[in-house]
Amino acid sequence: MLLPLLTVLPVFALIFSGWLARRLNMLGAAATSELNRFVVYLGLPALLFDVTATAKPEEIWQPGFILAFGIPALLVFGVTVALRRLSGRPLADSAIDGLATGYANTGYMGFPLALAVFGHQGLALTLIASIVTICLLFAVGIAVLETGLQDGSRGAALVGKVVIKLMRNPIVVAPALGAFFPITGVALPDVAAQYLKLLGGAASPCALVALGLFLAADHGRAPRGQNATAAVFIAAKLLVQPVLTYILAVWVLKLEPLTAHCAVLIAALPTGTGPFMLAEFYNREAALTARVVLVSTIVSLLTVTLYLGLIR
Repeated sequence: MLLPLLTVLPVFALIFSGWLARRLNMLGAAATSELNRFVVYLGLPALLFDVTATAKPEEIWQPGFILAFGIPALLVFGVTVALRRLSGRPLADSAIDGLATGYANTGYMGFPLALAVFGHQGLALTLIASIVTICLLFAVGIAVLETGLQDGSRGAALVGKVVIKLMRNPIVVAPALGAFFPITGVALPDVAAQYLKLLGGAASPCALVALGLFLAADHGRAPRGQNATAAVFIAAKLLVQPVLTYILAVWVLKLEPLTAHCAVLIAALPTGTGPFMLAEFYNREAALTARVVLVSTIVSLLTVTLYLGLIR
């Protein structure tokens, strides 16, 4: 229990810092949106550019792990979006809901847990999972969200508008530009690397503080059925996704034990702040996503600890 608890304590500390700052009126009502804008336009793009620019192709090209981790994440995302659309939820909000069930907190929890449990090889695998989560799953989520916002467009016009929106989105553009370096073999200058690490390092803390600011605000009474929906989302993230990953990694792809267990462990991580950040940035309903992020992080202390006990 101690290892997951020590890993998750800084996460709660940052959320609590934002909550306390809002309650004490140290940060005003606009701070949540402004912090999220910083993450979207500066912090997260710098992090994504740095991750892709400094990645070694031979370390990240592990197709078995990519399939074992990526397919369940995309499947849970897609099924959630489809079910929410069938219930009458707008496509843009359904995209955020899908990310809430498939977007793992690889940054704050994945790296320290993987290092402690699996050593250096765990770090390399977590980097792959981070790239899949942020550069693939997140990009798909943004594309679906943008599609939902293009009311009245059809066919080629719809595709054109979405592509233009994506090309203007720094979260999508940054990793595409960063890929130039590993593809060409050109080294990222040291000064640029240090700048990106300083700026990108602020992305996750700011997103967590913003979450705390949001939770401290008065959002009124939760809509009817929202708690039940949050519980379903949390079950999908903490149970369904890792079970699917286990089936694919162990039974179907028959990956070596360390690689398979690392894929399952990262899939079992709670929802990261990415979906909440998108909800706030696009002015969509964010209370449900915030609840899923917070509660899934708490519950994951039990589920991750149980899994670590099983594999050790």
